[in-house]
Amino acid sequence: MTNDHLELADVFRHHGSAYLEKYGNATSAEQRRVMNDILKCRTAALGGQVKECDSCGHKEVFFHSCRNRNCPKCQAAARGEWLDARAQDLLAGVQYYHVVFTITAKLAHLALQNKSVLYAILFRAASETLKAIARDAKHLGAEVGFLAVLHTWSQRLEHHPHLHCVIPGGGISLGGDRWIPCRKEFFLPVRVLSALFQKKFLCYLNAAYQKGELSFYGKLKDLGEPETWKRFLSSLYDARWVVYAKPPFGGPEQVLKYLAGYTHRVAISNQRLISLQHGKVTFRWKDRAKGNRHRTLTLDALEFLRRFLQHTLPSGFMRIRHYGFLSNRSRRDKLPLVRKLLAETQEPTTAPIETPEELTTDPVQPERSDRCPVCNKGRMRLVEEIEPDLKFQYDLACTLVPPDTNENHRQSRWYQEGP
Repeated sequence: MTNDHLELADVFRHHGSAYLEKYGNATSAEQRRVMNDILKCRTAALGGQVKECDSCGHKEVFFHSCRNRNCPKCQAAARGEWLDARAQDLLAGVQYYHVVFTITAKLAHLALQNKSVLYAILFRAASETLKAIARDAKHLGAEVGFLAVLHTWSQRLEHHPHLHCVIPGGGISLGGDRWIPCRKEFFLPVRVLSALFQKKFLCYLNAAYQKGELSFYGKLKDLGEPETWKRFLSSLYDARWVVYAKPPFGGPEQVLKYLAGYTHRVAISNQRLISLQHGKVTFRWKDRAKGNRHRTLTLDALEFLRRFLQHTLPSGFMRIRHYGFLSNRSRRDKLPLVRKLLAETQEPTTAPIETPEELTTDPVQPERSDRCPVCNKGRMRLVEEIEPDLKFQYDLACTLVPPDTNENHRQSRWYQEGP
């Protein structure tokens, strides 16, 4: 399959059962839900609506979305709703900065086995680092506000946990009586941020170990031994920890466009898929070490699915969080104060925005209240509700059953007679 309509769902449809046959015992309930939801998304399995033009009689069918946050087809709507809510938080006349916190590669495997604990520590260490350095009078001496977005993947779908933080360039003075801007084109020193981030992260990591909150499996099983853990922890202090700041960008419209490419990104979009042939998946990626050169990578389909599914977050885990004067508790009171201090008299900055390497959402179906695409005069009106097709749901579910049991499922009474 090499056409422009190749989707992640096609890979699950052709190789999902073989994947579960090989990795079923290690596949979590969240990962199975991702597989099922992506297969059902915008198909008859979820039902939908029929709309008809009130002028020319043209009809179209709109199937419902699965709304799974890992589905590349469902993020456009979620992104739009989220951006509408965030637009009112943006500050005119203030440059925004993008700071990225990355943990050492030595922790990637441990993080994969302890997602909830390690990712929570990543958020805590990064947010406390930004707030502490910003409050230091030697640097800014102010309370800052920012949002942080968790990404767990690299361009090659490897496990690479890191946080993208988007921060207004300044903060509220500690006395609460004035706005303190950062230096032009400079937010906070990354070396200082990196050192404190490493210290805080490893402190919280060791505390989690002492409380028995970490699990160790397979090659990491020996880390459960205190002496082995001490040596491992010591090696993490010597490892390379990366914190870097990208060039600032300004203007509310630019910030929204930028956030659109980061907040609702999934590990890979359908747009990056090139082919599915002979049990292998080929996709595009950017080689950052070679000046963002575009390359292609071909993986065995089961390895491709393994890499994709390892980025499934634990149920209920929040991957977008707000801090400081943008936190949910403070936003209502402190945003008006910030605007008052800024007096909103500054001209908006016009620094160029860096465009994210991809938008991870895929083309969505036309807006359901849109004008008729045929006559361009009438309006598309709802004429019929389509109930979910339970038999089709079961057909899709059978694609995720290992081959040796698939036929037994198809012969079951449920499949023959319905639920």
